[in-house]
Amino acid sequence: MSREIGKQQKEKQFQEEKKDLRIEILEKISSLATAGFGLVAALAWNDAIRGLFNHFFPKPSDNLLALTGYALVITIIVVFVTIQLGRLVNLAKKQLKRIKKD
Repeated sequence: MSREIGKQQKEKQFQEEKKDLRIEILEKISSLATAGFGLVAALAWNDAIRGLFNHFFPKPSDNLLALTGYALVITIIVVFVTIQLGRLVNLAKKQLKRIKKD
């Protein structure tokens, strides 16, 4: 009888671990897909901003000032977006903590 209970507990534990593994795999796939889409979006924005600079500076590769300006604009955008996303994540975490307390 105790062997049967032990088998059932082991089977239950195995099934739980199997579920956990499936969830972990789905989370990883989701993270990779999100990163991939983020890269595609970043490349699209890169092309758009580069096109804008090409419009105002016909030969930006010959113009060090234009290339520096392009790098500066991209850096400012990335810093701003990163800071805003960090604030948004912190706000969401605080709200979740409040909901869990109630």
